[in-house]
This record gives sequence, structure tokens and C-alpha cells, in this order.
Amino acid sequence: MAIWYSLVNSLLPFEWATHLFMKNALLGVLLVTPIFGLLGTMVVNNRMAFFSDALGHSALTGIAIGVILGISRPIWSMLLFSILMSIAILVVKSANTASTDTIIGVFSSTAVALGIAILSSRGGFNKYAVYLIGDLLSIGSADLLVLIIVFILIIALWFLVFNKLLLVSVNQSLARSRGINVKLYDYLFTIIMAVIVTISIQWVGIMIISSLLVLPAAAARNISRNMRQYHVYSVSIAIISGLSGLILSYFWGTATGATIVVISSVFFAVTFLLKLKFN
Repeated sequence: MAIWYSLVNSLLPFEWATHLFMKNALLGVLLVTPIFGLLGTMVVNNRMAFFSDALGHSALTGIAIGVILGISRPIWSMLLFSILMSIAILVVKSANTASTDTIIGVFSSTAVALGIAILSSRGGFNKYAVYLIGDLLSIGSADLLVLIIVFILIIALWFLVFNKLLLVSVNQSLARSRGINVKLYDYLFTIIMAVIVTISIQWVGIMIISSLLVLPAAAARNISRNMRQYHVYSVSIAIISGLSGLILSYFWGTATGATIVVISSVFFAVTFLLKLKFN
């Protein structure tokens, strides 16, 4: 971390960059937003915005399970429950007994209600209310180490399996005809989603986590002409929104995650208008 702090001091001679918490938050933004930009393209393509929202809601039950088991850091119980819930949604979905949005809605509402019920019964709900809006400025060195590892793994995995994930999302029948295990890649993508959403919730917030995934990709889709542009624009918008939101939230005294989402929504509005104008 000393190298990062020295780099920030030499490249960013601004008052806000002198604070340790801002240096940590800046690195956190640079690690999280590119991942959200990448994953968001698949979320928008697969119409999974509601699914990412359900993963966010499952965090409350994950926290509650952690409290019951006496786990000091609820992030681990949140992560486990989120992965299990994402797998359960896919299993129930494959039974074709109800529409996808109905299944996700059932799991999402149940997870929220169960989490609130358990936490409120123990009188400790207020202590975990920070997870609702997030606190990016509280990110520490240990958290950054986890993010660095996750960032490297997801980027490496993305380069290895992107083409197959894309084909599965576009045409599952064609993917099967080419020998691709569609179910395997469905599970792989949902588990990746569960991991990054759960890890980021404590800094972004349950209420807006899905917006951070969807908005940059949705904005990029408005102005992209091919898949390469789609990914470049989505990642760029996510990073710019993250950096701008972090700095503006420092001066405005607003929640960082919410400020980032507001800026992302401005990008969506601008690109939507450009799409209307030139199409």
C-alpha cells in the first residue's frame, strides 16, 4: 500500500487526496468499477437487472445468519448465502414452473423479509443499517487486498471464458450445438455475480448495488455499434462515474455510492438523447 500512497501523493497534489481514507477509497473505485462495467454488459444483455437486485437483497439474510452463528465479519456469511441463493434460483428456474421474474421476486422478497425479521428480533438491525447505503470511505487495507485478488481473478476469468459466456447469453441453442455446457456457464456467471455484488455491498449499499451494475452498461449500449465499443464504453463510464462520484461526495458530504449512481444516470440520460438524435 505504501507504493500506492506515494503514487497518489506525487500525481494528485489536491487537498482531498491527502487523506488516507480517500486514498483507500480511490483505489477501491479503480478496482470495483471496471468489474461492474464488464459484468454489467452481460447483466443488460441477459436482462438480469432484477437478479442482481435479488443478490443485493440476500445480503440481509446473510448478515442475519452471520449474527446467529457468531461470525465476526458478516461478509463471509453474506457471500456464502448469496452464492447458495443464486444457485437455488437457477435450479428452480430450470424446472420451468414459473416465469423468471416471478422466481427471482419470490427469492428476493423472502431473503429481505427473513433478514429483517432475524436482525430486528435481536435488536441489532440499526447496527447493520450501513449496509443499506454503503460506506466506501470506510474501506481499509485488508478490504483492498481482497478486492485486488478478486479483480485479478475476474479479469483473468473474463478473458478465458468471455466468448463462451457471450454465445450462451445470445443464443443457447447455438452454444449447445457447439459443445458448450450452457448450464455450467450459467452457474459460473451467476456465482461471479454473487461474489462481486456481495463483496461490494458494504461499500456501495444494498439499495443501489444493482444500479451500479446496470446504468454504465445501459448507457454504453445506447451509443455502441459493436461488442468492443460496448465493453470499452461501459468500463469507461463506470470508472468516470466512480471517480467523479467519489470526489464530489467528498465536497458535497453525500453518500459516495449514491453519488456515483446519480452520475451514472446522467450518463444514461445523455447517451439516450444522443441515440434519439442520431437514430
